[in-house]
Amino acid sequence: MASFRVTGGTRLKGEIIPQGAKNEALQILCAVLLTPEKVTVHKIPNIRDVNKLIELLADMGVKVQQLGPESYSFQADDVNLDYLETADFLNKASALRGSVMILGPLLSRFGKGKLSKPGGDKIGRRRMDTHFFGFQKLGAQFHYDAKNEIFHIDGKHLKGTYMLLDEASVTGTANIVMAAVLAEGKTTIYNAACEPYLQQLCDMLNRMGAKITGVGSNLLNIEGVKNLGGTDHTMLPDMIEIGSFIGMAAMTQSEITIKDCQIHRLGIIPETFRRMGIQMEFRGDDIYIPAQKHYEIETFIDGSILTIADQIWPGFTPDLLSIVLVTATQAKGTVLVHQKMFESRLFFVDKLIDMGAQIILCDPHRATVIGLDRKYPLRGIRMTSPDIRAGVALLIAAMSATGTSIIDHIEQIDRGYQNIDQRLNALGAQIERLP
Repeated sequence: MASFRVTGGTRLKGEIIPQGAKNEALQILCAVLLTPEKVTVHKIPNIRDVNKLIELLADMGVKVQQLGPESYSFQADDVNLDYLETADFLNKASALRGSVMILGPLLSRFGKGKLSKPGGDKIGRRRMDTHFFGFQKLGAQFHYDAKNEIFHIDGKHLKGTYMLLDEASVTGTANIVMAAVLAEGKTTIYNAACEPYLQQLCDMLNRMGAKITGVGSNLLNIEGVKNLGGTDHTMLPDMIEIGSFIGMAAMTQSEITIKDCQIHRLGIIPETFRRMGIQMEFRGDDIYIPAQKHYEIETFIDGSILTIADQIWPGFTPDLLSIVLVTATQAKGTVLVHQKMFESRLFFVDKLIDMGAQIILCDPHRATVIGLDRKYPLRGIRMTSPDIRAGVALLIAAMSATGTSIIDHIEQIDRGYQNIDQRLNALGAQIERLP
């Protein structure tokens, strides 16, 4: 396993461009299976999870052509359904959680799907019930082989229907939408996810000939069509990277400009970091963050401790709670970080405590961070990245710490952040990749 050696205490300066959105890419790439025509996608992030999905599509018979560093064309005019029966397919699909979203297109266009239980981050249980509830409501029949952890699904006669989802799952909504666009009749999805990435998927499908209304709300209506055509699509900038860079700038007292952010699609992310005392300026679609020696966390109006919690969109994304938590360690003031959705995602705070942070882990979902206004800087240690987002939070901690840190198992970070060491080193960071 590879590692990062990070020399802390270095201030950064310059401009950085966020990569294309990982969570959008996983949906959009699965959607290319819905048409035999060519689909061209731009701003695809060069990260492990996305590259694995592109490889899986190619193995399924999709014609993949790289047009540039971030642009690809895909044509699924000769998909090899027999490949779904192979051990190679099951092994590759199980290594990538995003592969679950190939089921909707496969059921919609080909009437069948098969998938082993997907892997991914070890951040707690992420059940698949919402996906299968939606497929069942559309008329699919499925069986779970518990011994081999394989899902078998028959979707030969999908018909539109009304459904009220038990949770506003982003991947679940995306999967159901992709299954419904070619189903017979009208589908209504209530309590649908409405994240910008899901909006992007729906907009792309509409350009391909789908009939989806209510995009951006939690009530989607889909009129099934006979077939879909090709299109061009450009990814949004990754909002998780943008939030990570905001926190990184504050922690390291750096002056940076984050370029091309599409600020109007970031929701309450900038305001949440402002409530932590971080200064920023919107310059067109760029976010300028001045070097700050001090930043102070707000309290609620009655003077009580600020709570930052994850919520479904347009609430605060759970993927940035780890960044909020680490950024708070060097602030002035106290914040309660409440991670509602995943019960293991705060289990990296022991590393921050070892670095000298003042954090009380209340339970698997809540941590209280006591910021002492840089009175006691973090110190470098050796640690392991448990998942993508925690890994970047630890990287930010190491960059702000005194001394040298080693971060092991950085393959987790590489799954979500494109050449992060090279991009940050270009701003003045000192991050060395070790074999």
